[in-house]
Amino acid sequence: MIRRGRASRPGQTSSLAKESRVPLSATIRSAVPRNRRRLAPWTLLTLAIALAVAVPVLVVLAHVLMPSREVWAHLADTVLGRYLVNTLVLALGVGLGTAVIGTGTAWLVAMCRFPGRRLFEWALLLPLAMPTYVIAYAYTDFLQYSGPLQSELRALFGWEYDDYAFPDIRSLGGAVVLITLVLYPYVYLLARASFLEQSVCVLDVGRTLGRGPWRLFPTIAVPLARPAIVGGVSLVLMETLNEFGAVQYFGVDTFTTGIYRTWFGMGEQVAAAQLAACLLLFVMLAVLLERASRGKRRYFHTTGRYRQLPEFRLHGARAWAAMAACSLPVLVGFVIPGAILADMAYEQGDSVLGARFLEFVGNSLTLATLAAGVAVCLAVALSYGVRLHPGRVPRLATRIAAMGYAVPGSVVAVGILIPFTWLDLQLNAWLDTWFGTRPGLLLSGSAFILVYAYVVRFLAVSFNTVEASLSKVTPSMDAAARTLGQSAGGTLRRVHTPLMRGSLLAAALLVFVDVMKELPATVILRPFNFDTLAVRAHNLAADERLAEAAASSLTIVLVGVIPVILLSRAIRRSRPGAEGEYKRL
Repeated sequence: MIRRGRASRPGQTSSLAKESRVPLSATIRSAVPRNRRRLAPWTLLTLAIALAVAVPVLVVLAHVLMPSREVWAHLADTVLGRYLVNTLVLALGVGLGTAVIGTGTAWLVAMCRFPGRRLFEWALLLPLAMPTYVIAYAYTDFLQYSGPLQSELRALFGWEYDDYAFPDIRSLGGAVVLITLVLYPYVYLLARASFLEQSVCVLDVGRTLGRGPWRLFPTIAVPLARPAIVGGVSLVLMETLNEFGAVQYFGVDTFTTGIYRTWFGMGEQVAAAQLAACLLLFVMLAVLLERASRGKRRYFHTTGRYRQLPEFRLHGARAWAAMAACSLPVLVGFVIPGAILADMAYEQGDSVLGARFLEFVGNSLTLATLAAGVAVCLAVALSYGVRLHPGRVPRLATRIAAMGYAVPGSVVAVGILIPFTWLDLQLNAWLDTWFGTRPGLLLSGSAFILVYAYVVRFLAVSFNTVEASLSKVTPSMDAAARTLGQSAGGTLRRVHTPLMRGSLLAAALLVFVDVMKELPATVILRPFNFDTLAVRAHNLAADERLAEAAASSLTIVLVGVIPVILLSRAIRRSRPGAEGEYKRL
């Protein structure tokens, strides 16, 4: 039996006949979406930004296989083992210390009620405004043999030089302690936000099973906040591997200081790039371990109902212990070094405080402003490009562009200097051939290379902020703008940008502060006779002129305090319904 299809009307060709007359290639092309056959302009822009940001890393990795056996043999026989051991000890010590301090203080502030808790909410973030090299300068002056502490102890007890033993702050252990005091806010920041977002239902179930607040913390709260805690520790490890000023001043040999010495002391670009590749391997290993530790675990809040978090009220000795636990990191990590710097700046100050000091301030502010503006613009382009075309290629490009924050500043500097120096040499040879002039280092000897390095290094900071803000704008606004005749660029300019104004300002502010504190890339890439506050403080401290370095260091700290306070306010409002809760407390 043959089943007949529906007959076509007279004069009308059947659909089968129509399909048979169309070439197969045309049918395939019509079935493939147009945006898959050719990349859209926003996708091309995303790929271009990602490539520009990835150039320094690609250059460093390209030098891994270049021959430099003699230099490597010398490094292996002398300092390579010390670089490896010191870097591992520094990373492990700082990672463990920041995890303990940051997680513990975050739990106390988020879940417990004791005198001064509202003050500690934002005060615990203040050490984030203190660069590591600045706190190293302050405590070295305070704790050294001729410093005020040991001088007072000798005058009080009548001690002589050999009568007492005092720990040496300029050591690997001292570097671990001081860097921990500066970087623990990364863990505190994410852990506190995670504790504030946790489900009250889960905590209530734990309490019904007989677990008090001190058992809820290790068995329920910490496992739920594990992704945030591990993420904070990962940021700490990246910053620790990037550390240059404090470890160089303390005389601790790490990969970062080794890159600087190999490049400038030995003049070996290939060996310096290979050391940078080893350091980059450490960073990639830390990122992979963090992702592998998560596995396939996912944590979701499955209800839209938010209730006030349980209040574990502390009284008596427990309240005093909580106050001491929160006070100690703030005092040691911010108040004491800030007071030391203020006293030194007031008593002695900088010998060039005046016109030259204003020049240093102007250089720092100019670089930070330019880098912040460029980073925010590129972050908007990246996030909006992914919003318009959320395919695999744009998402991969944004991941590449955001990886600069995981790359130490010294690695970025080496990866930038090599190609830009080559470009300058080629440009000078061409101009000499055709015009008989050699202008010198037009690219690698200008401030442009510094701005480029800052953007590569801190683009991820602005991108994460902008992307989070853009994701909150409903897609219906895009559709409404397009129906009113707006192009993609017009929609971004007239709809999204005004809605994201606050987040754009926050992203620019964060990049601004990071650039003000950045030292490794600035020391390596800065043009001749072009000093910033960070470089000025580093140079004076390297010459043991700590009192003169105080003014520059204190200025950097004061600039960083404002975004720290804004960050604390943003976290406090992160839980739905939290504003009313905090008004009641």
